[in-house]
Amino acid sequence: MDIKERLAQEVFLRLKKNVEEVEVILGNSSDLVKREFSTMEPMNLDCCLLYIEGLIDTSIIDQTILSPLLNNNQKYDVLDKLSTEEKVNTLEKKLLLISSLSTATKLEEVIDKLLAGNTILFLDHSEKAFVLPTQGWETRGIEEPQTETVIRGPRDGFVESIRTNIALVRRRIRDPMFRLISMQIGKRSKTDIGILYIEGLVREGLVDEVLQRLNKIEIDAILESNYVEELISDTPSSPFLTAQGTERPDKIAAGLYEGKVAILVDNTPFALLVPTHFWSFLSASDDYYTHFWMAAFFRFIRYTAFIISLTLPSLFVLLVSFHQEMIPTPLAITIAAGREIVPLPVLLEAIIMELAFELMREAGLRMPKPIGQAVSIVGSLIIGQAAVEAGLVSPIMVIVVATTGIASFAIPNYFASVSVRLVRFPILLASGLLGLLGFATVFVVVLIHALSLRSFGEPYLAPIFPFNASDQKDTLFRSPLWTMGKRPKDVKENNERQDKNQKPSPNGDG
Repeated sequence: MDIKERLAQEVFLRLKKNVEEVEVILGNSSDLVKREFSTMEPMNLDCCLLYIEGLIDTSIIDQTILSPLLNNNQKYDVLDKLSTEEKVNTLEKKLLLISSLSTATKLEEVIDKLLAGNTILFLDHSEKAFVLPTQGWETRGIEEPQTETVIRGPRDGFVESIRTNIALVRRRIRDPMFRLISMQIGKRSKTDIGILYIEGLVREGLVDEVLQRLNKIEIDAILESNYVEELISDTPSSPFLTAQGTERPDKIAAGLYEGKVAILVDNTPFALLVPTHFWSFLSASDDYYTHFWMAAFFRFIRYTAFIISLTLPSLFVLLVSFHQEMIPTPLAITIAAGREIVPLPVLLEAIIMELAFELMREAGLRMPKPIGQAVSIVGSLIIGQAAVEAGLVSPIMVIVVATTGIASFAIPNYFASVSVRLVRFPILLASGLLGLLGFATVFVVVLIHALSLRSFGEPYLAPIFPFNASDQKDTLFRSPLWTMGKRPKDVKENNERQDKNQKPSPNGDG
């Protein structure tokens, strides 16, 4: 009999047979713990506890299972007159002191629950197994997100436990319409997935669309939320992200209040928010925790950084190579003097510098932190002054690449900044080969591609393209909170965010 046939079996009446089958299915794994015992004297039921070492909290087993079952209690001295079935029912209803209890009748279900960190209680002469929730593995403490730091705002971030992450979101949404749908994806990993939304705010049909895409996933394992993201994206081959990954529970809560759906995946601190619009990658949580003028200014800086990161090397190359007449004469003379000893064409010089910068950044990320800092320092010296003195690059090219790199760091979402870096290279190549014509052609192609993108049915560049006037208060410019009375237009029902006349005034009359 193979494993599939064994898993399909019902729980046996004989305790020993059940334990043997579980041991065979799990290959006599050394971390499978078996605890055989008999209940207190009047009951006299043979039992066996099974659990995976390291996945459970042993104190729960000691206090809520073993202690009441093994301690002799005179209140139950009538148990010896009951049948075996009645004893099992009494044990289930009166002796197991655990908050939630379920049963399993198939071995496949038993194995799934066992591997998820539950404890299985088999009883002799019982055709069902008790599933006791005793999960208690070690988890990382709640810390500030590493990829989305803020100056002002909450410092808590998601961790690797989905239960903790759901609780972090629930703390921010005390709304009875908050909904959670749980499911498992991964034929072998059986990873827990949580779909979060607020009923009444979410767009009609969006939850069904999310569930439909998730249910289509047939894969061995889900090890991180990117597995889900790649398998449910509208345009998986696009370099642009159509689902927003975040470590911040406050960002997830804000998205749910705007009618979006969050997807939480167990074993990763990165949650997904759908649908996603391009402009959301240029917004930061700080925008809503600081004065609106400050938020508007910093948002303007980020949009500027995005444009610089995408186009600055390309514009420099096309101007120096094809359109020198567009450069002011003093600046043109300075650039020419700097490039006098450089033997490489400006396009090749730019590509080498960009690749060297990416190499240094990647090495700094992958190395241990103390060594990574040393790599960054040494790399910046080599790519900077040393390369200029050796005549490999010009000083102005170092400035251009460094400015581009710093601008890419100003994009709040790290993964969105990587997308920009990917798009930058084809624009750079086209600009270096064809000048302004190449730059315009590739730029228009990228723009058309972005315009064609959809995120769960919604235009990726909305609300700019297509233009929606009512949603402009929180796109390019962050308006004062008292002016944002309505939720995004996609929230069809109940789109009133707040009461009217919220603008504060000294006399309080609105």
